[in-house]
Formats: sequence, C-alpha cells, structure tokens
Amino acid sequence: MLSPVAADHVQRIRNLGPLAGATHRGQSGTPGDGPYTIIELKIENDVVRQAAYQANGCPSSIAAASMVANIAQNRAIALLRLLEARDVILILGGLPEGKESAAERAVLALHNALRVNA
Repeated sequence: MLSPVAADHVQRIRNLGPLAGATHRGQSGTPGDGPYTIIELKIENDVVRQAAYQANGCPSSIAAASMVANIAQNRAIALLRLLEARDVILILGGLPEGKESAAERAVLALHNALRVNA
C-alpha cells in the first residue's frame, strides 16, 4: 500500500511531461520494454527552473517520478546530484516492499538529465 504522500502524487497529477522547451532530458529504462522514467528539465544558471516526468509502471513508479520532478524544481544542479533513491523513498513516506526500484529509476533519470542536454 502506498503512503499518503505517495498516493497523493498518483491521485493528483502534477509535473507530467513532456516539458516544452526542455534543455535537458534523462531516461532510465526503455519505453515499450518494461517500466521506465523520463525526466525533462529547464535549467538556467545552474538551477532547475522547471521539471517534468513521464513514467510507465506501477503507482510507485509514478509517485517516485512525480516526487523527483517536484524536488528538482528551483534547486541547484550541484544539490540535485546528491539526491539518492533512499532520499526519495523517505520523502514519499516509504514505498511498498519490492518497489524501491521505482525510486532508483526516477533518480537515475534525473542524474542522466543533469549530464545531457535535450
């Protein structure tokens, strides 16, 4: 069962992409081949001004991707590079047992976005 915070991210959609004018895009997993997460960012002066996600998978995948996009907004790139899956799981109030990989995918997509321009 999802925590109240995670359930809120699934029920009240926010930051859903694609993000028009994204400057950076990162992906984890392969669309059409199982669960995946895409994070798109608009970065100005080493700060993420906007973030959006696309995710396919279980509700945990959607909650984790949504939270990562939420965390990223208006934060410095240097700080976001320190984000780890366990941080996302903690902020979400936990994920169901066996669903921790959803947070790992979301964070990896963010870290990939921080390395590559769109």
